[in-house]
Amino acid sequence: MPQATSKPLAIFGGTFDPVHLGHLSVAWEASELLDADVRLMPASVPPHRPAPTASPAQRVAMLRAALQGQSRLTLDTRELERAGPSYTIDTLIELRAEQGDRPLVLLIGADAFANLATWHRWRELFDAAHIGVLSRPGVDARLPGALEREVADRRMADVSALRGLPAGKLIELAVTPLEISATRIRELLAAGRDPRYLLPAGLFDESALLAPYRR
Repeated sequence: MPQATSKPLAIFGGTFDPVHLGHLSVAWEASELLDADVRLMPASVPPHRPAPTASPAQRVAMLRAALQGQSRLTLDTRELERAGPSYTIDTLIELRAEQGDRPLVLLIGADAFANLATWHRWRELFDAAHIGVLSRPGVDARLPGALEREVADRRMADVSALRGLPAGKLIELAVTPLEISATRIRELLAAGRDPRYLLPAGLFDESALLAPYRR
């Protein structure tokens, strides 16, 4: 069973509808900052947003195409294989059972983190994993009172210290944000446009990959 000094495993979830370079760049940077393996985990039924345009199988095909040629970022489809809403706490409990004391890091964008107190069983997330907030360099987001009180004693600046702890801490990861919108990409594709440098090159290798968004 993995030990608490092992390489962290980070989880980066989302609808990935479609996966774009903004997703991949921040996941890659977080992997480097944490010296962690990162799993991209597409949600089946996201509790906080409308259902994806593309089907689970279509989104998996796009992710597989996007992730080819490297091993730092990998795909985990467990939420697509589980019935019902994709609650993050359920996923982390599963991963904790599989990974033993290995450090787990849930990667969350700063905007989503500010709304963490609306998530299902949100306080239990810290029992199962660390939280890595993907933030813009030099930008501090204001947090609601309940969330600020929860994380006040959990903040950690030393990334290397996470290796000795399986869960429970909060660390901010200053990454380079790419202002890319999946909604805008879907609009461009529906209009017959070709968002070549917003999407991973692999998504253009087969026309069927982006077909869910074209009209």
